[in-house]
Amino acid sequence: MQRKFREVREVKMRKTPFGANGDGGGGNNAGGAGQAFAARGGRLDTDLNANLDRIRGELAGSPDLVVRKFTLRIAGRLPAAAVYLETVTDKDTVNDFVMRSLMPPYAADAPEAADSPEAAFRYVCDNALAVGHIEMLDDWTSLLLELLTGKTLLLLEGWNQCVCGSTIGGEKRAVSEASTQVVVRGPKDSFSESVATNIALVRRRIRSPKFGFDSLKIGTVTQTTVVMLYIDGIVKDDIRQEVRRRLEKINTDAILESGYIEEFIEDSWYSPFPTVFHTERPDVVAANLLEGRVAIVVDGTPFVLIAPTVLSQFFTAAEDYYQRYDIGTFIRLLRYVAFVISLFGPACYIALTTFHQEMLPTTLLINLSGAREGVPFPAIVEAFLMEISFEILREAGIRMPRAVGQAVSIVGALVLGEAAVQAGIVSPIMVIVVAITAIANFSIPAYNLAITARMLRFLFMLAAGFLGFYGIILGMLMLVAHMNSLRSFGVSFLSPLVPLKYKQLKDAFVRLPHWYADERPDDTAADTSRMPPDQKPRP
Repeated sequence: MQRKFREVREVKMRKTPFGANGDGGGGNNAGGAGQAFAARGGRLDTDLNANLDRIRGELAGSPDLVVRKFTLRIAGRLPAAAVYLETVTDKDTVNDFVMRSLMPPYAADAPEAADSPEAAFRYVCDNALAVGHIEMLDDWTSLLLELLTGKTLLLLEGWNQCVCGSTIGGEKRAVSEASTQVVVRGPKDSFSESVATNIALVRRRIRSPKFGFDSLKIGTVTQTTVVMLYIDGIVKDDIRQEVRRRLEKINTDAILESGYIEEFIEDSWYSPFPTVFHTERPDVVAANLLEGRVAIVVDGTPFVLIAPTVLSQFFTAAEDYYQRYDIGTFIRLLRYVAFVISLFGPACYIALTTFHQEMLPTTLLINLSGAREGVPFPAIVEAFLMEISFEILREAGIRMPRAVGQAVSIVGALVLGEAAVQAGIVSPIMVIVVAITAIANFSIPAYNLAITARMLRFLFMLAAGFLGFYGIILGMLMLVAHMNSLRSFGVSFLSPLVPLKYKQLKDAFVRLPHWYADERPDDTAADTSRMPPDQKPRP
């Protein structure tokens, strides 16, 4: 009977909801999770005091540990105790739905058979607790993991099992506007550091029974909850299994942010191009799930990972689909132009002024020569000095206090640029080139791709300084060959260009009307039909 009762309400992958408070349930302990307690595991004791002493010992006298002893008025006034960590627990839920349910004299409602610890335990689980999601635990590994997650444990004298109630809470940041992916028209909410809140924001947009998730615990010390989100029937099963396999393979002591996960699961760690997309917007995650991709939510960070990833995703903003298609297309093409300027702007200036003056009109060449008169450095040194100075200013503006960071970056750029020109260290045209390049870099929606452009810019500047446009063309060929070799969970990074897929080009460089986008990308989606054809409006 004990073994049969122990498996009541066992948590299973994906089918288990996130409980009353939306935590990650008792998902699988991937990547060695639970090993921190495995060495000192074992079954619970029937002695209540012995179990409480061991909990205090395992947690090394944590000051936030609360042990509330009381007496159940069934089974001959049975001693019991509720155990929880008040810093990660919703104390109102504990008081209202755990303690208040057990403290009143409900003996009149208790059956006559509740005269043993086992019968009292079953009665408490089935009739007394008002918590929406509970589990039965009988081993120390699971008990300690659930306690550290923020759940409340109920232990009884004379019984070697405990009830685990879902009471996760604690302080968390409210849903606010996105800080890095701002839109003029569209939803203003963004993810927070709570995995339960993040999943709720996505579920609010995808009200489908096929919306599923797998919960894992990664990190032998941090026990971080990592959740895979996908839509059954749309996502390809091999992609979902590959994402899960890579997550389960992670064996480290700590996962503090989704960037940890990204480096463990990316295909090409040596490439400057990101092969895993990240966002803090729920609408972007929902849109990618509807295209057959998998989202990875990590507890403790507002940035959600999306895989597989193609290059065109980094030039797409959520607002493209909220504005008219012609406006969205124009802005998207503008971003591609800005990326090219950000990548090759200073390099082209170096090549023109150093090797290929004959390509410039005579009047412009005379003006450039006059502007550079008196500058003691060649164009490549001049460009490196200005670019490095601007990168330092940009980093200083980010790291300084918000109240003075923007002022320091603007004043620093103006004062230093003007002073450098007056001193004859750099030419005015170089200041213009660097400023245009920096503005173009800010136009890229994805911050990680913008950083990639900033790093590759220096390599192209070196190539232009030594070989001119020949070096730039050679670097472009190497760059395209490298991008062509990249894969993201089996999907070509340059898809739908390589391999060429005409139907998917309708949402790569341009944004055609919604009624025209009747198919999903076949790289990621098992079901490519988005809507019936011929949805064009005919008033």
